[in-house]
Amino acid sequence: MSVTKGLRSLDLIRELRQQLNLSQKQFAARLGVSFKTVNRWQNGHTVPSQIALKLIEEMLRKMGEPGKSLLNQYFPEAESGYDS
Repeated sequence: MSVTKGLRSLDLIRELRQQLNLSQKQFAARLGVSFKTVNRWQNGHTVPSQIALKLIEEMLRKMGEPGKSLLNQYFPEAESGYDS
């Protein structure tokens, strides 16, 4: 998955949270991780695990057009599998 590199993953987390209008704590609850984990992702201290990235990708797919835009930007290899 292409977002496992530095700035791209923190940008994805920030953009997705903003589009969903979720706090870091709310976003963490949706993914089943701690607030501290999301905070570290968003601040660039760590990157999401492959499992977390898969959950984020699924979240994007469920968002419709706004999710499709982020999906294409951060998961270009998943574009062909998008179910719209």
